[in-house]
Amino acid sequence: MAILIQFAIGLIFGLGLIVSGMANPAKVLNFLDVGGIPAGTWDASLAFVMAGAIAVTFIGFRRVLKRARPFFAERFDLPTRSDIDARIIAGPAIFGIGWGLAGFCPGPALTALGFGSSSAFIYVVAMFVGMVAARFVTHVPTARRVVTPADPLET
Repeated sequence: MAILIQFAIGLIFGLGLIVSGMANPAKVLNFLDVGGIPAGTWDASLAFVMAGAIAVTFIGFRRVLKRARPFFAERFDLPTRSDIDARIIAGPAIFGIGWGLAGFCPGPALTALGFGSSSAFIYVVAMFVGMVAARFVTHVPTARRVVTPADPLET
């Protein structure tokens, strides 16, 4: 039953992306065209979509985190780190560059796949390649040479 509820929530989310225009890369790119370069086609309507999403998220998180546990899990998995490192800077930068170049972010790209969009397909393939690459890079152990007094390279 839980999987059906989660599926229904995903459908509602996807429908919201379609209705708001977030699944249309041209609309998103027009929103990002703040400076009016090259065509001056800035579309501020997605600012209202984002403001609505932020408001719902703000209220939703406050209410949900008051619960002892989530509906579909044993516990909440919340981040514990609060420091800023290279990954915290690089990840959003790469996300923003991809969003600006393609007009998609992950949710709308997956929604646009349902329309048979070839650009969404290319984006999703690139997104999965990036996810695999990121997982590989973060799990590669760093090579450290331990120097001992008997190390012949030190003499």
